[in-house]
Amino acid sequence: MKDDLMRGHDDLHTTRADGPPYLFRAWGFEIIVRIRTLPTATALAVLFSSAALAVGSAAPALADSSTLLPVRSTGDVVVDGVHQRVFISDPAGGKVVATDYAGTVLGTVDSLPGARGLELSADSGTLYAAVPGADAIVAIDTATATEAERYPTGAGTGPEYPALAGDKLWFGYGGSGEGNIGSLDLSGADPVVTLKQDTNRTWYDAPILGSSAGAPGTLVAGAPGQSPVVLGVYDVSSGTATLTAHAFDPGNTGGGNLSDLAVTPDGKDVVTASGAPYYQAVYKISDLSADGRYQTNTYPNAVDIAPDGTVAAGTFSWYDPDVHVFKPGVSTPVRQYDLPNTGTSSGADTLAGSGLAWSPDGSRLFAVSYNDKDVYSLRVFDDPTKAATSLTMVAPVKATRGKALSVSGTLTSAEALPAGATVSVTRTDMESPSGKPVGTATVAADGSYTFGDTPPAGGKVTYTATYAGDASHSGATATGSVEVSRSTPTLTLNNDGKVYAYGSDVKFTAHLGTTYKNRAVELWADPYGSDKPGKLVKSGTVNADGNLSVTLDLTRDTKVTAKFAGDARYAPKTAASTAGAKVKVSTSLSGFYKTKSAWGHTYSYFHKSKDPVVNTTMTAYPNRKQKLTVQAYYNGAWHETASEYFALSASGKSSVTLEGTPSTGIRFRLRSAYINNSSGDNVNSTTYGSWKYLIFTS
Repeated sequence: MKDDLMRGHDDLHTTRADGPPYLFRAWGFEIIVRIRTLPTATALAVLFSSAALAVGSAAPALADSSTLLPVRSTGDVVVDGVHQRVFISDPAGGKVVATDYAGTVLGTVDSLPGARGLELSADSGTLYAAVPGADAIVAIDTATATEAERYPTGAGTGPEYPALAGDKLWFGYGGSGEGNIGSLDLSGADPVVTLKQDTNRTWYDAPILGSSAGAPGTLVAGAPGQSPVVLGVYDVSSGTATLTAHAFDPGNTGGGNLSDLAVTPDGKDVVTASGAPYYQAVYKISDLSADGRYQTNTYPNAVDIAPDGTVAAGTFSWYDPDVHVFKPGVSTPVRQYDLPNTGTSSGADTLAGSGLAWSPDGSRLFAVSYNDKDVYSLRVFDDPTKAATSLTMVAPVKATRGKALSVSGTLTSAEALPAGATVSVTRTDMESPSGKPVGTATVAADGSYTFGDTPPAGGKVTYTATYAGDASHSGATATGSVEVSRSTPTLTLNNDGKVYAYGSDVKFTAHLGTTYKNRAVELWADPYGSDKPGKLVKSGTVNADGNLSVTLDLTRDTKVTAKFAGDARYAPKTAASTAGAKVKVSTSLSGFYKTKSAWGHTYSYFHKSKDPVVNTTMTAYPNRKQKLTVQAYYNGAWHETASEYFALSASGKSSVTLEGTPSTGIRFRLRSAYINNSSGDNVNSTTYGSWKYLIFTS
C-alpha cells in the first residue's frame, strides 16, 4: 500500500488541504496528516446605529427658489405682472423663454436669431423682442407666449435694444461704425419704421436704450462695451429724436464697458452698470451730470429699478455678493445676495449681464445666473426690499425631563430693529410632533432674547424661534435641540448562549418592563452568513405579562434582537440573544466484512488488506470542510493518531479512504465533525458526529 494513508474523495474525490505533512504511527497503522491553519471567518451582521444631529440657526437663504433654465445665454429679462410671467431672451439659442414666477417654463418662442433686448407694452399684452439676426422687431403675445407679429426694420439693421417712449417703440441698431436709433410707429393702419433718428452719428454700435413713464417723451441711450462710457439723452415727444444731452465719460467717472442702464421711475436720473468703476453710477437726465452712486463691488453688469425707486444692482463677482438692493438715493445696500456655487470651479455662480428684473409690485426680484458649465438658472428673491435679519439660538445640549431649562439667542439686522420686537417659540417633541407654542420672548435693545420651558417629554426636543418680520425687515427662524433625559426600561431576551440541534423550533421571548405609553416591541432575526440578512420576524404589543414571543426554526447560529423604540419618558432599548444551531452530520464505514458488538460498541471488522472508506454527510454550505479524527486505544485510553479537514461537496458529502498497513487487533475509532470557524465558516455551532469503531484482522 501507499505511504499516504488517508486519501480524500469529494463524492468522487477530495483534495487534501495544503500544508506540511506530519506522520503519526500506531502499531503499523500510519496516517499522514497535513495540518492547515485557517483564517478566522468573519461574521457579517447588520449594524444599526444612530447619529445625533446638532441643529442650529439656519443661514439666510441664498435665494428663495432656483430653477434651471433651458437657455445657452441671456440677453434681457422682463417681468409681466398681469400674467405673472418672466421672459428671458437667449441670443445664442435664438429664442425667448417664458416661465411663471416659480421658474417653470410655460412656453418658448423660437426662430428669433440673436434675440436680445426686450420691452413690455404698457398694458402687458405684448412683449417686443429685438431680433438682429432677422432684422426685425417681433411682437410676442404675453398671454399665449407665441409670436403675434414680425416687423422688418430693414436689411442689415440688426436691431438689438428696444424701448417705448413718446408713443413709439424705439430701438438701437447697426453694426460696427453704423450704430444709430430707429423707431417703429404702430399707431396707424400700417407700421412705420424710421431709421437714422440720431443725425449726429453719436454711436459706433447699436446703443442700449432706456425710458421711464415718469418722462414719457425722453429716451436715454448708452454705448455698450465701450470705454469710456458714452451717454445721450433724446427728446422724442415730437416723434423724432432730438439730442438734448451728451456725455463722453459722464461725471468724469463714467468708467467703461457699459452693460446695462435703467431710468428712475420719476424720469430724473439714469443708473448705469459698467465694468468699472465698481459701483452703479447715477446721472441726471437733464445734463448727464453725476448725481450719486450705488456702491457695489467688482464688475457691475446689471441694473433694474422697481416702481417705488428701489434699485437692484448686479455684479459679476465670483467671490463676493452678486445682487445688491438699495433704497432710493441710499448708497449702501439694504440687502445683498451671494450666489452659490453649482459648478466645479472655485468661484461661485455669476449673474448674467442685464440679468435682473423686478416684478411690477416690487415683491420679487428675478435674477438669471450661470455656472462655469454654462448652466443657467432663474433665481427668485422674495421681499428683497426688506433688510435681512439673522436669528440665532443657543440651547443646552442636555436637560432633565420635568425640570426648567433656559434657551437664548440674538436677533440682528443691518437696519435697526423696532423697539419691543418679539420672537415666538414652539416646542416639538414626542408628545407634540407637530409643534406646540410655548410663548413669546421680547428682544432686548442689544438684540438678545431668552425664554424658559419645562419639557414634559424626553428624547430630542427641538425649540423653534420665529421672528415674523415687519415692513422693513424680513422674517427669520432659528432652531435648537436639547437631548432631554428619559428613564431606562428593562428589556430582556431568553436563550442567549444556548445551542440546539439542527432544525429545532426554538421559542424566543422578549420581556419589557415598565414604560410610559409605548408597549410595542420588534423582534429581528439575523442568521449567520452574509447570504441571509437580518429581518423583522415579529412585531406587536407585549401581552399583560410584558412578553412578546416568536418561534424560529434554527438551521444556523442566529442573533435575535428585541427592540423597543422608546416613548416620551422611557429611552429606546435593545436586547440581543445569540442561539447556536448544530449541523446534521452522519458517518458510515464501508469495506468491512462483518460487525460485532465488543467493548460496549459495535465494531466494523476489516481485513488489513482492505482499505476502509469513511463516508460523511453534513449540512451543506459553500466551501465547508469536515474534520476527520482517528484515535487508537492503547495503554488503557483513547489517543488521537491523526486529524485532518476534508472539503465537502456542494451537497455536503465526502468520502475518505484510509490507506496503510495497520496492525491487527488494535482498536480504532473515528468521527467527522464541524468545527466553527475552522471548518471554513462560522454559520453553525461546533458539532461532533458519533464515533465509528473498527478493528483490523488478518
